Amino acid sequence: MPQPFNQFSQFIDAVQATINEHQDEVTELDRAIGDGDHVINLQRGLDALNAITDELDTLAWPEALMKIGMTLMSTMGGASGSLFGTLFISMAKIAKGKELNSLNLADAFSHGVESVKLRGKADLGEKTMLDTLIPVANSFSTDIDNKVEFELLLENITQAAIEGMQSTKELMATKGRASFLGERSIGHIDAGARTSQLMICAIVDVLNQ
Repeated sequence: MPQPFNQFSQFIDAVQATINEHQDEVTELDRAIGDGDHVINLQRGLDALNAITDELDTLAWPEALMKIGMTLMSTMGGASGSLFGTLFISMAKIAKGKELNSLNLADAFSHGVESVKLRGKADLGEKTMLDTLIPVANSFSTDIDNKVEFELLLENITQAAIEGMQSTKELMATKGRASFLGERSIGHIDAGARTSQLMICAIVDVLNQ
């Protein structure tokens, strides 16, 4: 049986800190082409996770991922709550009964991202959080297959997240409220892609430490 993984509290603290630090920037991004409530919803979910960090640190990683997913699904609200919840719940199902290592984590993350694609009926290039998540999943899996050193693997994940997020600026939105703007959505970074990048980079920073 997988053993308890006691770093979730560190990850959540780091993610919460970076989202709070960039909340004004992300709110402006969201107001430009969205509802303007993305950060508020995300912070609500992170507050709920922060309240259960002691419990999460006692759970094996599949159970912790499931708890995170269910908590986000029930507290965040909106499309983001459903999508982030789906990501973690799907990861938990794939991870069940498996030891925590880079191979199993990469596999779980890839399945999680595929589930987000299905739930959101979206794919790469449609100006959503997936423009960050898909390149990260691809980079992670490719580096695992190629047996890349862990430090370089993390560096590549960071680069994939940043480049994926930045790519949304020149894309035209085809999903969500932003899609109603048509070509006027071009020139704005997607808020969900930005927060996904911020959170991934915060987790990588913790792992680098």
